[in-house]
Amino acid sequence: MTYCVGILLDEGVVLASDTRTNAGIDRVSTFRKMFSFEKPGERFFTLLTAGNLSLTQGVISLIGEWLDTEDPERDLYAVGSMFAAARVIGRALREVHKVDGGYLQQHDVDFSATFILAGQVRGGKLRLFQIYDAGNFIEAMGDTTYFQIGEVKYGKPILDRIIRRDMSVKDAAKCALISFDSTMRSNASVGPPIDLMIYRRDTLERPFCTRLEEDDTYWQEIREGWGKALYDAFYHVGRDPGWRL
Repeated sequence: MTYCVGILLDEGVVLASDTRTNAGIDRVSTFRKMFSFEKPGERFFTLLTAGNLSLTQGVISLIGEWLDTEDPERDLYAVGSMFAAARVIGRALREVHKVDGGYLQQHDVDFSATFILAGQVRGGKLRLFQIYDAGNFIEAMGDTTYFQIGEVKYGKPILDRIIRRDMSVKDAAKCALISFDSTMRSNASVGPPIDLMIYRRDTLERPFCTRLEEDDTYWQEIREGWGKALYDAFYHVGRDPGWRL
């Protein structure tokens, strides 16, 4: 299992992913689940991945092989829009399914994956997509400000309460990390290091990227501070109901 979140804001986009992968309690490994493809000043794309590791790695490898082929149906560096970029990811996902899916299903292997795609092409808008296992996708628009993939249920409440399009990218990044803390406290299959990326709208420059290890000072401040704030809030919220017990 994994956990990834992408948050679309007026100021830009925040993306975060964990790195824990397990194939049983005694086979826990660390694998990157955030991948970027960019040409500064022209375009940038970042993908977050969840699901079967061999499938997601196959998709990322295929996308890499298609780069610089100048085929707008396959090459992220040749597409004219973010919609076309999302179609490239969907096409790569279907290609890997076509080659390997049948064989793995014969061995009862769960061969599914989902992706979050964020990016901007020069002259176009910053956009955020969620791409499903069948290769189809939806876009964050209107009231939808974020997407999650993987183990989504524990980190969703804080996002629903806090995230607004007009908030700063720094505050959104803090909220994303609290969402990770909530997930990790309830599910041991999600864990650090956490990869975090922040891109400011229309800059078309290399985004800010960092990896937060378990002992990272800011990460520890977030975990300890949020835990204490919840504990204090629990004992201060609401009046005495006056029940006779």
